[in-house]
Amino acid sequence: MRAARILQYRKPLVLEEIAVPDIKADEVLVKVAACGMCRSDVLLVDGFFQNYGDIPPPVIPGHEITGTIEKIGDVVLKAAGLEEGDHVVVAPGWGDGVCRHCQVGNTHICANVRWPGFGTYGGFAEYIPVPARYVIKVAKHLKFEELAPLTDAGLTPYRGIKKIRDAGGLGPDRVIGVFGIGGLGAYAVQYAKLLGGGAAVVAFARNPDKLAIAKGYGADHIIDIKGKSAGDIGKELKKATGQDKLDAIIDCAGAREMMQLGFALLAISGHYADVGFIADRIDIPLFPRVSGEQTFHGSFWGNNADLNEVMALAAAGKIQHTIKTISFDEINEYLDLQRDNKVVGRAVVKF
Repeated sequence: MRAARILQYRKPLVLEEIAVPDIKADEVLVKVAACGMCRSDVLLVDGFFQNYGDIPPPVIPGHEITGTIEKIGDVVLKAAGLEEGDHVVVAPGWGDGVCRHCQVGNTHICANVRWPGFGTYGGFAEYIPVPARYVIKVAKHLKFEELAPLTDAGLTPYRGIKKIRDAGGLGPDRVIGVFGIGGLGAYAVQYAKLLGGGAAVVAFARNPDKLAIAKGYGADHIIDIKGKSAGDIGKELKKATGQDKLDAIIDCAGAREMMQLGFALLAISGHYADVGFIADRIDIPLFPRVSGEQTFHGSFWGNNADLNEVMALAAAGKIQHTIKTISFDEINEYLDLQRDNKVVGRAVVKF
Protein backbone atom coordinates (compact mmCIF):
# COMPACT_ATOMS: atom_id res chain seq x y z
CA MET A 1 0.00 0.00 0.00
CA ARG A 2 1.02 3.63 -0.39
CA ALA A 3 1.97 5.33 2.86
CA ALA A 4 3.39 8.72 3.82
CA ARG A 5 5.71 8.14 6.79
CA ILE A 6 7.81 10.09 9.23
CA LEU A 7 11.23 8.49 9.12
CA GLN A 8 12.91 11.51 10.73
CA TYR A 9 11.22 14.30 12.63
CA ARG A 10 11.43 17.80 11.13
CA LYS A 11 11.86 16.30 7.67
CA PRO A 12 9.32 15.86 4.83
CA LEU A 13 7.25 12.70 4.90
CA VAL A 14 8.59 9.83 2.83
CA LEU A 15 6.02 8.59 0.31
CA GLU A 16 6.62 4.91 -0.28
CA GLU A 17 5.15 1.43 -0.69
CA ILE A 18 4.87 -0.75 2.42
CA ALA A 19 3.05 -3.99 3.25
CA VAL A 20 -0.68 -3.92 4.00
CA PRO A 21 -0.96 -4.51 7.77
CA ASP A 22 -2.39 -7.64 9.30
CA ILE A 23 -5.28 -7.31 11.76
CA LYS A 24 -5.80 -8.80 15.21
CA ALA A 25 -8.83 -10.93 15.95
CA ASP A 26 -10.74 -8.00 17.48
CA GLU A 27 -9.86 -5.52 14.73
CA VAL A 28 -11.14 -4.54 11.32
CA LEU A 29 -9.06 -3.46 8.35
CA VAL A 30 -10.26 -0.12 7.04
CA LYS A 31 -9.55 0.80 3.43
CA VAL A 32 -8.96 4.54 3.72
CA ALA A 33 -11.04 6.60 1.31
CA ALA A 34 -10.16 10.02 2.73
CA CYS A 35 -8.13 11.53 5.55
CA GLY A 36 -8.26 15.12 6.74
CA MET A 37 -5.08 17.10 7.31
CA CYS A 38 -4.83 18.76 10.73
CA ARG A 39 -2.44 21.27 12.25
CA SER A 40 -1.64 18.48 14.72
CA ASP A 41 -0.12 16.57 11.80
CA VAL A 42 2.26 19.49 11.28
CA LEU A 43 3.06 19.59 15.00
CA LEU A 44 3.73 15.84 14.92
CA VAL A 45 6.10 16.13 11.95
CA ASP A 46 7.84 19.08 13.63
CA GLY A 47 8.49 17.08 16.81
CA PHE A 48 6.10 18.96 19.12
CA PHE A 49 4.60 15.85 20.69
CA GLN A 50 8.02 14.43 21.52
CA ASN A 51 7.89 16.88 24.44
CA TYR A 52 5.05 14.83 25.94
CA GLY A 53 5.93 11.26 25.06
CA ASP A 54 8.19 9.24 22.80
CA ILE A 55 6.68 8.38 19.42
CA PRO A 56 9.49 6.51 17.63
CA PRO A 57 9.56 6.49 13.80
CA PRO A 58 8.44 5.19 11.47
CA VAL A 59 5.10 6.96 12.00
CA ILE A 60 2.20 7.34 9.58
CA PRO A 61 0.33 10.57 10.40
CA GLY A 62 -3.31 11.23 9.63
CA HIS A 63 -6.09 10.85 12.21
CA GLU A 64 -9.23 12.16 10.45
CA ILE A 65 -10.04 8.85 8.82
CA THR A 66 -12.98 7.48 6.88
CA GLY A 67 -13.34 4.60 4.47
CA THR A 68 -14.79 1.14 4.05
CA ILE A 69 -14.36 -2.09 5.96
CA GLU A 70 -12.10 -4.41 3.98
CA LYS A 71 -11.76 -7.28 6.46
CA ILE A 72 -13.20 -8.24 9.86
CA GLY A 73 -11.34 -10.04 12.64
CA ASP A 74 -12.38 -13.51 13.76
CA VAL A 75 -13.74 -12.57 17.21
CA VAL A 76 -15.63 -9.41 16.25
CA LEU A 77 -19.15 -10.07 17.42
CA LYS A 78 -22.03 -10.21 14.96
CA ALA A 79 -23.82 -7.91 17.40
CA ALA A 80 -21.43 -5.17 16.32
CA GLY A 81 -23.39 -5.07 13.08
CA LEU A 82 -20.31 -4.65 10.91
CA GLU A 83 -19.98 -6.06 7.42
CA GLU A 84 -17.35 -5.85 4.73
CA GLY A 85 -18.04 -2.83 2.54
CA ASP A 86 -19.64 -0.75 5.29
CA HIS A 87 -18.85 2.94 5.23
CA VAL A 88 -17.26 3.95 8.52
CA VAL A 89 -15.42 6.71 10.32
CA VAL A 90 -12.62 5.94 12.74
CA ALA A 91 -13.17 7.23 16.26
CA PRO A 92 -10.12 8.67 18.02
CA GLY A 93 -8.89 7.79 21.48
CA TRP A 94 -8.48 4.03 21.74
CA GLY A 95 -8.51 3.46 25.51
CA ASP A 96 -7.51 0.47 27.61
CA GLY A 97 -11.17 -0.20 28.44
CA VAL A 98 -10.65 -0.66 32.18
CA CYS A 99 -9.78 2.76 33.67
CA ARG A 100 -12.45 4.99 35.21
CA HIS A 101 -12.43 7.29 32.18
CA CYS A 102 -13.02 4.41 29.77
CA GLN A 103 -15.74 3.01 32.01
CA VAL A 104 -17.83 6.16 31.50
CA GLY A 105 -17.07 6.33 27.78
CA ASN A 106 -14.27 8.92 27.77
CA THR A 107 -11.71 6.62 26.18
CA HIS A 108 -9.98 9.62 24.58
CA ILE A 109 -8.60 10.76 27.96
CA CYS A 110 -7.49 7.29 29.08
CA ALA A 111 -3.99 7.39 30.57
CA ASN A 112 -3.04 4.48 28.28
CA VAL A 113 -4.73 5.86 25.17
CA ARG A 114 -3.58 5.05 21.63
CA TRP A 115 -4.23 7.41 18.73
CA PRO A 116 -4.55 6.58 15.05
CA GLY A 117 -2.02 8.67 13.16
CA PHE A 118 0.35 8.95 16.12
CA GLY A 119 2.10 5.63 15.76
CA THR A 120 2.85 2.90 13.25
CA TYR A 121 -0.40 3.32 11.29
CA GLY A 122 -2.46 6.34 10.33
CA GLY A 123 -4.71 7.74 7.65
CA PHE A 124 -1.99 8.92 5.27
CA ALA A 125 -1.95 5.34 4.00
CA GLU A 126 -4.34 3.17 2.05
CA TYR A 127 -5.17 0.77 4.91
CA ILE A 128 -5.27 0.95 8.70
CA PRO A 129 -6.08 -1.72 11.34
CA VAL A 130 -8.65 -0.45 13.87
CA PRO A 131 -10.18 -2.07 16.98
CA ALA A 132 -13.73 -2.90 15.91
CA ARG A 133 -15.28 -0.90 18.76
CA TYR A 134 -13.71 2.28 17.37
CA VAL A 135 -15.34 2.32 13.95
CA ILE A 136 -18.74 3.94 13.54
CA LYS A 137 -20.99 3.09 10.60
CA VAL A 138 -22.17 6.09 8.60
CA ALA A 139 -24.81 6.77 6.00
CA LYS A 140 -23.63 5.87 2.50
CA HIS A 141 -25.01 9.08 0.97
CA LEU A 142 -22.39 11.14 2.82
CA LYS A 143 -19.22 12.06 0.93
CA PHE A 144 -15.97 10.63 2.25
CA GLU A 145 -14.12 13.93 1.85
CA GLU A 146 -16.74 15.60 4.09
CA LEU A 147 -16.84 12.79 6.65
CA ALA A 148 -13.10 12.71 7.30
CA PRO A 149 -12.74 16.16 8.96
CA LEU A 150 -15.71 15.49 11.21
CA THR A 151 -13.64 12.99 13.23
CA ASP A 152 -11.51 15.85 14.61
CA ALA A 153 -12.13 19.31 13.12
CA GLY A 154 -15.86 18.68 13.37
CA LEU A 155 -15.71 16.72 16.62
CA THR A 156 -13.37 18.75 18.81
CA PRO A 157 -15.30 22.06 18.88
CA TYR A 158 -18.55 20.15 19.28
CA ARG A 159 -17.39 18.71 22.61
CA GLY A 160 -15.98 22.07 23.70
CA ILE A 161 -19.27 23.89 23.07
CA LYS A 162 -21.20 21.11 24.82
CA LYS A 163 -19.04 21.72 27.89
CA ILE A 164 -19.92 25.42 27.89
CA ARG A 165 -23.60 24.63 27.35
CA ASP A 166 -23.74 22.01 30.08
CA ALA A 167 -22.04 24.43 32.49
CA GLY A 168 -24.80 26.99 31.91
CA GLY A 169 -22.73 29.35 29.78
CA LEU A 170 -25.13 29.65 26.83
CA GLY A 171 -28.63 31.03 26.36
CA PRO A 172 -30.72 33.69 24.62
CA ASP A 173 -29.16 36.57 26.60
CA ARG A 174 -25.54 35.49 26.06
CA VAL A 175 -22.82 36.23 23.53
CA ILE A 176 -20.33 33.54 22.51
CA GLY A 177 -17.13 34.33 20.65
CA VAL A 178 -15.46 31.92 18.25
CA PHE A 179 -11.69 32.51 18.01
CA GLY A 180 -9.71 31.07 15.12
CA ILE A 181 -11.82 30.44 12.02
CA GLY A 182 -9.72 27.65 10.57
CA GLY A 183 -10.52 23.98 10.10
CA LEU A 184 -12.15 23.75 13.55
CA GLY A 185 -13.55 27.25 13.82
CA ALA A 186 -15.76 26.97 10.75
CA TYR A 187 -17.53 24.05 12.44
CA ALA A 188 -17.53 25.81 15.82
CA VAL A 189 -19.60 28.68 14.40
CA GLN A 190 -22.22 26.19 13.22
CA TYR A 191 -22.32 24.34 16.54
CA ALA A 192 -22.59 27.62 18.46
CA LYS A 193 -25.78 28.29 16.49
CA LEU A 194 -27.07 24.73 16.87
CA LEU A 195 -26.30 24.32 20.59
CA GLY A 196 -26.27 27.93 21.78
CA GLY A 197 -29.88 28.20 22.87
CA GLY A 198 -30.24 31.52 21.09
CA ALA A 199 -26.88 33.02 22.08
CA ALA A 200 -25.45 35.58 19.67
CA VAL A 201 -22.41 34.22 17.84
CA VAL A 202 -19.44 36.47 17.05
CA ALA A 203 -16.48 35.24 14.97
CA PHE A 204 -13.02 36.76 15.48
CA ALA A 205 -10.16 36.35 13.00
CA ARG A 206 -7.49 38.21 11.03
CA ASN A 207 -8.21 36.72 7.62
CA PRO A 208 -11.15 38.28 5.70
CA ASP A 209 -11.73 35.09 3.70
CA LYS A 210 -12.13 33.10 6.90
CA LEU A 211 -14.44 35.74 8.38
CA ALA A 212 -16.58 35.53 5.23
CA ILE A 213 -16.87 31.76 5.74
CA ALA A 214 -17.95 32.32 9.35
CA LYS A 215 -20.62 34.78 8.22
CA GLY A 216 -21.84 32.33 5.62
CA TYR A 217 -22.11 29.61 8.25
CA GLY A 218 -24.37 31.67 10.48
CA ALA A 219 -22.22 33.97 12.62
CA ASP A 220 -24.37 36.90 13.76
CA HIS A 221 -21.37 39.22 13.70
CA ILE A 222 -17.76 39.09 12.48
CA ILE A 223 -14.86 41.16 13.82
CA ASP A 224 -11.47 41.54 12.17
CA ILE A 225 -8.93 41.67 15.02
CA LYS A 226 -5.81 42.33 12.93
CA GLY A 227 -3.73 45.12 14.46
CA LYS A 228 -6.38 46.11 16.99
CA SER A 229 -6.21 46.42 20.77
CA ALA A 230 -8.54 44.63 23.15
CA GLY A 231 -10.15 47.97 23.95
CA ASP A 232 -10.90 48.74 20.31
CA ILE A 233 -12.26 45.25 19.73
CA GLY A 234 -14.43 45.61 22.82
CA LYS A 235 -15.92 48.79 21.35
CA GLU A 236 -16.72 46.99 18.09
CA LEU A 237 -18.25 44.14 20.08
CA LYS A 238 -20.47 46.55 22.03
CA LYS A 239 -21.61 48.22 18.83
CA ALA A 240 -22.53 44.85 17.37
CA THR A 241 -24.09 43.16 20.41
CA GLY A 242 -24.75 45.82 23.02
CA GLN A 243 -22.02 44.55 25.36
CA ASP A 244 -18.24 44.82 25.33
CA LYS A 245 -17.57 41.44 26.93
CA LEU A 246 -18.14 37.82 25.92
CA ASP A 247 -20.12 35.43 28.09
CA ALA A 248 -18.42 32.45 26.48
CA ILE A 249 -15.49 31.72 24.18
CA ILE A 250 -14.62 28.67 22.12
CA ASP A 251 -10.97 29.03 21.14
CA CYS A 252 -10.00 26.89 18.17
CA ALA A 253 -6.45 28.22 17.89
CA GLY A 254 -4.83 28.39 21.32
CA ALA A 255 -2.38 31.05 20.16
CA ARG A 256 -0.70 33.12 22.87
CA GLU A 257 -1.83 36.59 21.74
CA MET A 258 -5.32 35.40 20.86
CA MET A 259 -5.76 33.84 24.31
CA GLN A 260 -4.62 37.07 25.94
CA LEU A 261 -7.21 38.92 23.88
CA GLY A 262 -9.91 36.37 24.68
CA PHE A 263 -9.39 36.57 28.42
CA ALA A 264 -9.35 40.37 28.22
CA LEU A 265 -12.81 40.18 26.63
CA LEU A 266 -14.26 37.50 28.93
CA ALA A 267 -17.14 38.64 31.12
CA ILE A 268 -17.79 38.03 34.83
CA SER A 269 -18.69 34.33 35.32
CA GLY A 270 -17.67 33.74 31.71
CA HIS A 271 -16.68 30.36 30.28
CA TYR A 272 -13.59 29.84 28.13
CA ALA A 273 -13.18 26.51 26.33
CA ASP A 274 -9.90 25.96 24.53
CA VAL A 275 -9.45 23.18 22.00
CA GLY A 276 -6.34 24.51 20.23
CA PHE A 277 -2.68 24.62 21.17
CA ILE A 278 -0.71 26.56 18.60
CA ALA A 279 1.14 27.94 21.63
CA ASP A 280 2.42 25.77 24.43
CA ARG A 281 2.29 28.43 27.17
CA ILE A 282 -0.10 31.21 28.12
CA ASP A 283 0.53 34.34 30.16
CA ILE A 284 -2.61 36.01 31.53
CA PRO A 285 -3.46 38.00 34.68
CA LEU A 286 -4.81 35.73 37.40
CA PHE A 287 -6.80 38.17 39.58
CA PRO A 288 -9.54 38.88 36.98
CA ARG A 289 -10.07 35.13 36.56
CA VAL A 290 -10.54 34.66 40.31
CA SER A 291 -12.47 37.83 41.12
CA GLY A 292 -14.72 37.35 38.09
CA GLU A 293 -15.28 33.65 38.89
CA GLN A 294 -14.45 32.67 35.34
CA THR A 295 -14.18 29.04 34.21
CA PHE A 296 -11.57 27.61 31.88
CA HIS A 297 -12.45 24.34 30.15
CA GLY A 298 -9.77 22.23 28.59
CA SER A 299 -11.46 20.11 25.93
CA PHE A 300 -9.65 17.45 23.96
CA TRP A 301 -11.04 15.81 20.84
CA GLY A 302 -14.18 13.81 21.76
CA ASN A 303 -15.56 10.40 22.61
CA ASN A 304 -17.66 7.89 20.66
CA ALA A 305 -20.92 9.43 21.90
CA ASP A 306 -19.86 12.88 20.71
CA LEU A 307 -18.84 11.50 17.32
CA ASN A 308 -22.15 9.65 16.94
CA GLU A 309 -23.99 12.92 17.58
CA VAL A 310 -21.87 14.73 14.99
CA MET A 311 -22.55 11.95 12.47
CA ALA A 312 -26.29 12.29 13.11
CA LEU A 313 -26.11 16.03 12.41
CA ALA A 314 -24.17 15.32 9.21
CA ALA A 315 -26.68 12.70 8.06
CA ALA A 316 -29.47 15.24 8.63
CA GLY A 317 -27.67 17.78 6.43
CA LYS A 318 -27.07 20.25 9.26
CA ILE A 319 -23.29 20.67 8.80
CA GLN A 320 -21.61 22.64 6.01
CA HIS A 321 -18.02 22.15 4.90
CA THR A 322 -15.15 24.08 3.35
CA ILE A 323 -13.01 21.34 1.83
CA LYS A 324 -9.98 21.23 -0.46
CA THR A 325 -9.38 17.68 -1.69
CA ILE A 326 -5.77 16.83 -2.45
CA SER A 327 -3.94 13.80 -3.79
CA PHE A 328 -1.55 11.53 -1.93
CA ASP A 329 1.37 13.06 -3.82
CA GLU A 330 0.45 16.56 -2.52
CA ILE A 331 0.71 15.69 1.18
CA ASN A 332 4.06 17.39 1.86
CA GLU A 333 3.06 20.49 -0.12
CA TYR A 334 -0.09 20.93 1.94
CA LEU A 335 1.67 20.25 5.21
CA ASP A 336 3.83 23.26 4.36
CA LEU A 337 0.76 25.36 3.55
CA GLN A 338 -0.85 24.23 6.81
CA ARG A 339 2.32 25.16 8.68
CA ASP A 340 2.11 28.67 7.22
CA ASN A 341 -1.64 28.98 8.02
CA LYS A 342 -2.48 29.27 4.33
CA VAL A 343 -5.20 26.61 4.16
CA VAL A 344 -8.76 27.94 4.29
CA GLY A 345 -11.07 25.26 5.68
CA ARG A 346 -9.78 21.68 5.63
CA ALA A 347 -7.40 19.95 3.24
CA VAL A 348 -8.42 16.32 2.76
CA VAL A 349 -6.30 13.59 1.20
CA LYS A 350 -8.58 11.52 -1.01
CA PHE A 351 -7.45 8.10 -2.18
